Amino acid sequence: MIRFDVHVAAEGGLHARPAALLVNCAGQYQSRVTLVKDQKQADGKSILGIMTLGASQGDRLTIEIEGADEKQAAAALKELFDKRFES
Repeated sequence: MIRFDVHVAAEGGLHARPAALLVNCAGQYQSRVTLVKDQKQADGKSILGIMTLGASQGDRLTIEIEGADEKQAAAALKELFDKRFES
């Protein structure tokens, strides 16, 4: 299992567009992706789950990834957060 923290720098937090990009990215991998904010957990492949976290700009999240391609998934998700969900 890979576990790392990310900072939500995207303006407006993880609203619909960034959540959709995150789900799309996580969905490309077989590994299980879980986002954790405070005591709440959400499936990283569920847009509804991600949005229910209520992650705002400036929040810190923990991402847990477990599976055969966890290293590749972790790298892709880190890059997504580093680029603030911009291409």
